[in-house]
Amino acid sequence: MTEEPTNDAGQGLWQACVEQLSQDLPEQQFNTWIKPLTASVAEDFSKVTVYVANRFKLDWIRAQYAGRIAALLEALYGQAVTLELALAHRESVTRTYVRPVQVAASAAAPEAGAPTTTLSASEEAAAPVFRTRLNPALTFDTLVEGTANRMARSAAMHVAGSPGHLYNPLFIYGGVGLGKTHLVHAVGNQLLKDKPDAKVLYIHAEQFVSDVVKAYQRRTFDEFKERYHSLDLLLIDDVQFFANKDRTQEEFFNAFEALLAKKSHIVMTSDTYPKGLANIHERLVSRFDSGLTVAIEPPELEMRVAILINKARAENAEMPEEVAFFVAKNVRSNVRELEGALRKILAYSRFNQKEVSIQLAREALRDLLSIQNRQISVENIQKTVADYYKIKVADMYSKKRPASIARPRQIAMYLAKELTQKSLPEIGELFGGRDHTTVLHAVRKIAGERQQLTELNQQLHVLEQTLKG
Repeated sequence: MTEEPTNDAGQGLWQACVEQLSQDLPEQQFNTWIKPLTASVAEDFSKVTVYVANRFKLDWIRAQYAGRIAALLEALYGQAVTLELALAHRESVTRTYVRPVQVAASAAAPEAGAPTTTLSASEEAAAPVFRTRLNPALTFDTLVEGTANRMARSAAMHVAGSPGHLYNPLFIYGGVGLGKTHLVHAVGNQLLKDKPDAKVLYIHAEQFVSDVVKAYQRRTFDEFKERYHSLDLLLIDDVQFFANKDRTQEEFFNAFEALLAKKSHIVMTSDTYPKGLANIHERLVSRFDSGLTVAIEPPELEMRVAILINKARAENAEMPEEVAFFVAKNVRSNVRELEGALRKILAYSRFNQKEVSIQLAREALRDLLSIQNRQISVENIQKTVADYYKIKVADMYSKKRPASIARPRQIAMYLAKELTQKSLPEIGELFGGRDHTTVLHAVRKIAGERQQLTELNQQLHVLEQTLKG
């Protein structure tokens, strides 16, 4: 029998650690190695014992993830925590960690085909079988809707309600942590709700690569093709991982053609639009672009507030609206960072036995706020945009109005509004004493065009990532 958890607060600490790992690691890695773990936490939080199913998994987790887990526990608790790994049936215990600084906190992804291909037959047979790999919690009902994801959500709902017809394939792109994975899971869960017998598979591109490698090693391409070519709905995350993997791309092209021929549906996600993918065969890119391509943008302020309040309620906690607004104004890039900020605030509240307030949020997020305040300024935005569009920084303040200058200036105003706390009049003053209505016009113009113009959206995405470091 596995040792029972010792206290609710301790389990809160472990759960916060697991949730952070779910955001940091690829889905397939998390589901394989982290999700099955259980833990007990000492009453004084001095030690966390993590239970692992077998010796092979224990050795792999110790080598690949112990440092990351230990560092997260210390960050969440605020003090050093001793981490131990133990076999679930207590054959033996191995101490892996004393202080975070002594263990490398790297959790690099294993190479394709390893280590899952080296499991013994008995261990592999004992591993849980995921028919769909879907997370049942990720549904359309639990996805907060806003202008940032409205078109993508609408297209995904159409696919779930009428697979194999319009929008095939559906290609969803956007930066990390914006809800792409949530959306594809929602498609699969909705289809299974309507058609329980449908053959649905969610998979990360890394897992597809691994499956191709295993099919080569074991000479089981017939089984591989039977699995992938017989689906009613294939949901595949992060297809940019196919870059430079020629045989994987060939097999995915074959599966793609087979599924379309039988009117099955394919939904894919990527960090960029199809033609922006590097080192992917042209014939595959043209297939990606043959259906509907939609973007998910960073969520706007109101949407970020709603996400925080909803996520807090899901954690059985209440976040006052003014606190949600404070956090949303300071965490702008993606949903994943919002969730990370929320976890830090709730953990800080529990461990210090204080009510959630703006002051508490400021204390819990002081490192994040310090980094943001140091890195992103209007002056930095002006310089970055000027460099990107090859104009002079002085053109940002000048009265010149040719399109080659006015357009980058409007983009810089838009980014200043999105990425800093400056008011419209303050931004106008920093752009050569312009009126706040000029800034408002620029912000609205660029925001509207971002929804329509793929190239502009990609340029803004690059600028945002550059500014955020």
